[in-house]
This record gives sequence, C-alpha cells and structure tokens, in this order.
Amino acid sequence: MITLVGDYLFDDHMRQDRVKTDRFAVEAEGLYQTGQIVALQRLLESSGGELGGRLMVLDGSGKVQADSYAELLGARLELPEVISILTGQETAGYGVHKTEESAVGASLLQAFEPAALWVSCSSAALTQNGEITGVLLFSSPIQGMMARLLMLQERMVMYFLIAAAVSVVVALVFSRVITRPIAALTRSIQRMGRGDLSVRVPETGSGELKRLAHTFNAMSEKLELFDKSRNQFVSNASHELKTPLATMKILLESMIYQPEMELDLRSEFLTDVNKEIDRLNLIISDLLTLVSMDSKTMRLNRETVSLSQIVNDAIHRLAPVAERRHQEIKLHLSDNCEMYADSAKLIQVVYNLLDNALKYTQEGGVIRVRLVRSGRDAILTIADNGPGIPKTDQAHIFDRFYRVDKARGRDTGGTGLGLAIVHQMVLMHGGSVTVDSEEGNGAIFTIELPIHQG
Repeated sequence: MITLVGDYLFDDHMRQDRVKTDRFAVEAEGLYQTGQIVALQRLLESSGGELGGRLMVLDGSGKVQADSYAELLGARLELPEVISILTGQETAGYGVHKTEESAVGASLLQAFEPAALWVSCSSAALTQNGEITGVLLFSSPIQGMMARLLMLQERMVMYFLIAAAVSVVVALVFSRVITRPIAALTRSIQRMGRGDLSVRVPETGSGELKRLAHTFNAMSEKLELFDKSRNQFVSNASHELKTPLATMKILLESMIYQPEMELDLRSEFLTDVNKEIDRLNLIISDLLTLVSMDSKTMRLNRETVSLSQIVNDAIHRLAPVAERRHQEIKLHLSDNCEMYADSAKLIQVVYNLLDNALKYTQEGGVIRVRLVRSGRDAILTIADNGPGIPKTDQAHIFDRFYRVDKARGRDTGGTGLGLAIVHQMVLMHGGSVTVDSEEGNGAIFTIELPIHQG
C-alpha cells in the first residue's frame, strides 16, 4: 500500500513538473538559440518563483548558462536527467535526489529551506533544426511529499503491528473457543474407548461443532442402548438356557439317587427331561435364527407365493390346538395377495402370531384372522379376545425374551423370541408389524407387506 501511494504521489508530481518544464522550454528556447543570455537570465529569475522551484539552462556540454538563483553559472551538472538528453537517449527526463548523497544535489537546494533533503529534477531538450543544443532543468523541493510518505509509512507500520496484535489475540480466543469442544470430544472418545458408553459432550455453540457434538451424543446413546440390550440379551438367554438345564439336573439327580424308583415315575421323569431338551433345542434354534438375521447372513429365497394360502396352511396346522382349547378361529380372506416373497419365512411369521394368539387367549375364546389388499400392500390382522397387553409393555413386545407374563410364557412353552423373529422377518420383506391392545380387551397384530412382483 505504501508503494502504491508513493508511486501515485511521484507520478502526479512528475506530470506537473513535466508540464511546467515543457511549457517553459518553448519560451526559453528562442532566447537561448539567439544568444540572449541576459534576457534569458531575467526570464528564469522571474519565472522560477512562479513555478515554485529553480530554473537553469545548460549548454550542449552540461554547463550552466543561466540560473534563476544565479549561483551555479558556469558549473557542470552531471545529473542523469541532463546526461540522458545530451547523449540523445531521451528528449525529457525526471528524477528524485537526496541532497545528502551528492554535492550536486546539495548545491541544487542551497537556496531552498534548510530542512529540505529531497529534490526533484525535470529536464527538457532545447533543439535547433532538430538537433539538441541544450537542456532546460527545473528543480523543486519535495520534502513535504517525502515527509507525508514517511509519516504514512510509520503509521502503516504502527497500524499493521496493532492489527497483527489484535489478530493474534482474536485468533487465540477463537482457537480456544474452537479447540475446547474438540478437546472435550476427544476426551469423551477416549473414555468411550475405555468402555464408558455413558459419556456425553455439551452441545454448545452453533454450526458444525454443535452438529458434531449432537451426532456424537446420538451415537453414544445408541451404543449405550445397544450395549445394555446386548447385556440384557445375554442375561435373558443365560436364564432361559439355565432353566431347562436346572430342571433336567433335578430330574436326573432324583433318578440317580433313587435307583428303586417306580417305573412309571421314572418314565414320567424321562419324558419331562425330553421335553426340556426339546425346549433347549427350540431356544437354540431361535437364537441362531436371530443371530443369522443380525449378521445379515440370512437371505430371502423369494418366489411367487399366495399369502392367503400361507394363512390357510398355518390355521390348518394349529386347528387341533384350537379344538383342544375349544377356541374358534374366524377367517376372512378378501384377496389371494400373491407376492414375490420367501414362503418359508412368511409361514413362520403367520404361525408364530397365530400360535401366540392361541396361547394367550382363554379357553373358548375367538381369534379373528383377516387378509385384505390395500393398493400395493397386503394387510394381515390377527385379533384375539384375550387379556390384552398393558400400554407400558407394548413398546417392548417385540424385544427378545420379553414377556408380559413370564411365568405363563414358560408354562406354555414359549421362548420369548417368537415376536422378535416375526418383527425381523417382516422387516426383511420391507414390511411392518404393529400391535394395538387395551388391557382386558384382547390384542390386534397387524402386518403390512409390500406386494412385489417377481
């Protein structure tokens, strides 16, 4: 910026000096060429003050022939602005000199103010018949302009230092503001790496850092819930596996320590052991199914199937159970609902829901099954008039090993995994399963499946 301002000031001063020099060179040229040196001297003396500087006329060898100050008459000036014209390189010249650096520069300012240190020199050629015969030299002090430029330089340096100091302070403050949440996030990540999934970071500020903190907290919360769910799952699975094992241990120990046990009682104990083994197999099979779905290794073997036929088959398989409990299954099918799906998995979905409805409906109860088509979706509802599901339990009804009535669930042979499997298999088909129930008024399970065409 200082350079630009200096260039502007020098260019402006140079243009003004050249205009003055060129204008006066026309007036002085005639007197110089005709040898009227006295008249030329008077002209220089009268015009120098008007122009605000010093006027000199030099001959072809660089000697001063006329001087408005009448001090350098006969002296030779070897200034670049003079030499460039006398050697024919230029017809005009301009330069700035510091008086302390040359005796010539000092002599040019002898009549100027004592404090002047800088002088500008503007020269123009005096010609006759196209040949350079002399030089008109105009010099003027530029100490004021240089003083302003130096003052500007000092102020700019001061402003720069102040701005730099303010910038450093602001940068430190902002870096502290920015790095503080990042440091907090880093510490939280380190704590999470050590197993503390309950860690959270404050969501302060705005912009990317706040979104980053929000995203981290959401991730941390999901990980914590997942970890709690995993621990609960392991605890529940261990409990479910331990229960039949404990039962079998008691039965077998009774048989071992009672070698004279009656044959009928021994047979009854062995039958109970066999049932517990079947129960273990069922739990392990369901667990493997869920693990397969969680690891995304289970694939759908899609084919064109009729959902109404799948519902009929499931009802046919469970009809003996319903008859034994004097329960009635009312079926309403309004469409075949042919779709491109995995037949085996849909059979398991429908069977699990119907089996669950039969188990939790009292003897003599009614189960209503309804299948309709709505646009490009098949909607299957299974409703019972059993005891219903409390509102507080409905949010967890599809959780693994979750039972509203745990004791009754074990008596009826359930593993607590049936509804979880139903939920996962329906999701694999791109559908949804929901429950609507009021305590004492039964429950309604609704499945919506998209009808894909193979």
